Amino acid sequence: MDNIEYIRTCIKFDNTYFRELVGFYSPVDAAKVPDPNLLCFNKNLSDRLNFNHRLFDSPEGAQLFSGNIKPDGAQSISQVYAGHQFGGYSPQLGDGRAVLLGEVIADNGERFDIQLKGSGRTPYSRGGDGKAAIGPVLREYIISEAMHALRIPTTRSLAAVSTGERVYRENSLPGAVLTRVAASHLRVGTFQFVASRGNRDEIKKLTDYAINRHYKEVWRADNPYLQFLKEVADRQASLIAKWMNVGFIHGVMNTDNMTISGETIDYGPCAFMDIYNSERVYSSIDVSGRYAYQNQPFVAQWNIARLAETLLPLIDLDSEKSIIMATGVVENFTKIYENYWLKGMRLKLGINNEYAEDMDISQEFLKILEYKELDFTKSFLVLDKQSFKAFCIWMDNDTGAIDWYEKLQKRKEKNIKVDLENIVNPIYIPRNHIVEAAISKAYQNDLAPSEKLIKVLKNPFDLSIGCENYANPPRQIDESYKTFCGT
Repeated sequence: MDNIEYIRTCIKFDNTYFRELVGFYSPVDAAKVPDPNLLCFNKNLSDRLNFNHRLFDSPEGAQLFSGNIKPDGAQSISQVYAGHQFGGYSPQLGDGRAVLLGEVIADNGERFDIQLKGSGRTPYSRGGDGKAAIGPVLREYIISEAMHALRIPTTRSLAAVSTGERVYRENSLPGAVLTRVAASHLRVGTFQFVASRGNRDEIKKLTDYAINRHYKEVWRADNPYLQFLKEVADRQASLIAKWMNVGFIHGVMNTDNMTISGETIDYGPCAFMDIYNSERVYSSIDVSGRYAYQNQPFVAQWNIARLAETLLPLIDLDSEKSIIMATGVVENFTKIYENYWLKGMRLKLGINNEYAEDMDISQEFLKILEYKELDFTKSFLVLDKQSFKAFCIWMDNDTGAIDWYEKLQKRKEKNIKVDLENIVNPIYIPRNHIVEAAISKAYQNDLAPSEKLIKVLKNPFDLSIGCENYANPPRQIDESYKTFCGT
């Protein structure tokens, strides 16, 4: 048996979505490409999935991760979903450039989707070519793996493969395919699509599937479907708080980009803030600022309300009672989010217990960063140094900032005395200028900058000797900097 035939048999797929949710997808195979070559391969993730990385980190692996080889047992499909995009409802969207090969089960029992992104046209491409260029593929690989290292729930990237063909956007660009790994690809938009068909049995089938896949414990609740809504809302509140705590801006928080599992998904026009600006927008398509940094918690709540609407027939047969119960969950989202956000901010400020004054202290610090136009990530690192002199230099001896610092020190006198330090402030984030430089080099067939950046971002809390430039903001901020969707 040659290597290609052998590699077809090496992934043991299960296909519960394919078997249990007929009618919520279309069968489709990935398009063949002329000359696939591995750009990046994630050995650590491969080991977690119990894949033999020596086998897959190979020319034959490039054939598989490009879509040229369809593994035995794969039931390749593109999922259909609806979604509110920038507030406007689209009744049918779906995977316009992605193919789900199937699901694998890790040794610990965790189930993961394996998806090829940029693998060609599907029934949901809406006139697009279904392909991806090297730049967006590398961006998702770099940033999704950085998010994982930052302890933020996220889809992950197993492989990036160049295809040997050109894709056409503003210019002709080299094509690529990303292998994305996710707890699932169930989205709020999936529920919207199924609910729009008006069949209670179908929405029940989808919801039961989601519960069995992600929230089995809710079956013990008096009202499992209401509890399911609560659990999804809780995970999203926790996720968005983590985004806010590291200065991450997603850029396209449409309902089709909000997962039921609580993972970050779709790294198109996303970015990390340098200078703190609560109104920061990086997405080239977000012309109204709907998904600006400060709006992310409110948009998440709005998206949860859209999910709640789809579940009303299941929560209670009495529609008025169902609306009252679901509304309570949506309204409680703000409180849950604020609790998660403040918990994160306490840790970032070096506070390890709870007092009522903590919210004001946290918000006041952000106001200082904003009017002083200071770097978000480095400002918390200055606090980590526990040096009054260093803080004064960073704040240019600003009186208001120094008064705040003294307030923080007085507050920390109330801390619980513990020996272990909880390190939560990253030294390294995917700085926009460094990511762009790495992508630019990749377009010139130089992958060394991307490889170095990926390596540094694997350990964001640990100082790497000789990597100072990766921790620093650019010398001059490009206020017009925008990120793009990739389609």
